[in-house]
Amino acid sequence: MQYDIRLTISHKYAQPADNGRHMLRVLPRHTPDRQRLTAHLVEVLPDPDDRRDGVDFFGNAMTSVAHFEPHDEMIIRMACRVEMAPPGRWIDSGLGYDGLRAELAGCRDLSAASPLHFLGPSPRLQPNDDIAAFARGCAKPGESIAQNVISVGKALHDAITFDATATTVDTDPADAFRQKRGVCQDMTHIMILGLQALGIPAGYVSGFLRTLPPPGGVRLEGVDAMHAWVRAWCGAEQGWIEYDPTNATLVGTDHVVVAYGRDYSDVSPVIGHLRSSGPQINSQSVDVAPVE
Repeated sequence: MQYDIRLTISHKYAQPADNGRHMLRVLPRHTPDRQRLTAHLVEVLPDPDDRRDGVDFFGNAMTSVAHFEPHDEMIIRMACRVEMAPPGRWIDSGLGYDGLRAELAGCRDLSAASPLHFLGPSPRLQPNDDIAAFARGCAKPGESIAQNVISVGKALHDAITFDATATTVDTDPADAFRQKRGVCQDMTHIMILGLQALGIPAGYVSGFLRTLPPPGGVRLEGVDAMHAWVRAWCGAEQGWIEYDPTNATLVGTDHVVVAYGRDYSDVSPVIGHLRSSGPQINSQSVDVAPVE
């Protein structure tokens, strides 16, 4: 399966802005065993006075840009073609909690892939008693770690109503859980906290999701959006599995990974600062189109 993906993020300022520096994480990861970038472009307008491309600690592609002169808007455009490998056969290793705890206790790896980075608090996530109790109520001691990950994800999907008006990008996951409404970012944060309360390393995945039109409908361009889901470590043999609580499904070829992190702060598509005054208007458009 191949996809052509286009993303446009626009920031329009009420007053000219200057002295801006931003970090962008919008380009899908290149992982040959799962997804392969065959062509890509990241463009920023106006042309930045300084630009640097590289990867961060977790191996995510990042672009750093700086604008020193006044400008009325900043437009970020990303275009790429991604070739997705067929999903491998999913096999549950059967590892339980005793085995997981023993493996984590013996882990000395501090690389980006180490599960130790995904066990505790992070900038956007602090332990919450209500979320922990919810996760414990979903977990079944006799089942494997992988099955418990799925159980928590399914239960969360059933408990939270998707509502794009209920939360903002800055909403605390405890507040979203309390009102039982939110979007993919909220469900992902809540699920991470729940899994960590069970002792399961869990992290945040940002990416793109192909969406399908209703039966008989016509696919519209630009209506897709960036998405978020969870990755959980189920032991050395099983490794990382990814689960989408918003759609109650294990991740497949419709999910294209952009970045891995502990929470949204590690993978935000755009983060930075500038000097300006007055409000700004932000917009985002995403198109994920299968290559025929």
